[in-house]
Amino acid sequence: MVTYYRDPAVEVTSDRIALGDRAYPIAALHRVWHRRGARRWSGVVNRGALGVLMLGPLVAAAFGILLALLLETSLMTTAAIVAASVVVGLAVVPVADLLLDRVDRSYDRGTRDLELWALIGGAPVLLLHSTDARRFNQIYRALQRAVESSTVTSR
Repeated sequence: MVTYYRDPAVEVTSDRIALGDRAYPIAALHRVWHRRGARRWSGVVNRGALGVLMLGPLVAAAFGILLALLLETSLMTTAAIVAASVVVGLAVVPVADLLLDRVDRSYDRGTRDLELWALIGGAPVLLLHSTDARRFNQIYRALQRAVESSTVTSR
């Protein structure tokens, strides 16, 4: 028996798929497909907010430099405003790493509800519902490999 995927709730092997307290033999799956649900706009808005957070200090720094150049102040005052603006702009570097990590994780989670279906005994059965795109894709691909290997060995 080959294990294609395993986590605390799902196990896909060459013999069966187990989802919590339910298990189905791979040979009983006659057709496997997935459906994507409606877009969850909260995920899209979250990504947009993260982008604005990353650009905010840079825009503030550019505004400070522009302000320093437009104001008719002494050279020292202008230099101090430009230096402060550059420091604000550089402050975004460590924060940007944290925000980019959050953006990466938001893509892993996805913005849609995902469903994994199979035709078992002539009836469509919902095997899995998830909002975690990365995990869903791993399970779906593991199930595809298990079904493919079962059809190759049954020939």
